[in-house]
Amino acid sequence: MDVLIKIKDREGTMHELQAPTDMAMNIMELCKAYELPVEGTCGGMAMCASCQCYVLNEVELPTMGDDEEAMLSEAFHVKPNSRLGCQIPITMELEGLELELAPES
Repeated sequence: MDVLIKIKDREGTMHELQAPTDMAMNIMELCKAYELPVEGTCGGMAMCASCQCYVLNEVELPTMGDDEEAMLSEAFHVKPNSRLGCQIPITMELEGLELELAPES
């Protein structure tokens, strides 16, 4: 089963992505699969913030873990709605999620 996730790239273009919930993917991997400009340098270990994004709407996300919180405390361009894409697994609850890619450092 797929969910619809909207992601605004760094040029302001909104992309509507069909995200599979049965492949254990996260938002960073989804962006890479659709060739959006997300580095994912650390491979999803919450150690680089190259997949930082801003949550634009009220969709319930998993609670931020200590590693993600620590990385965001050191990252650039952090806002109150910042999350690391690698730390958001794609689940049915993400239907309708809207994100914006953070500027590159």
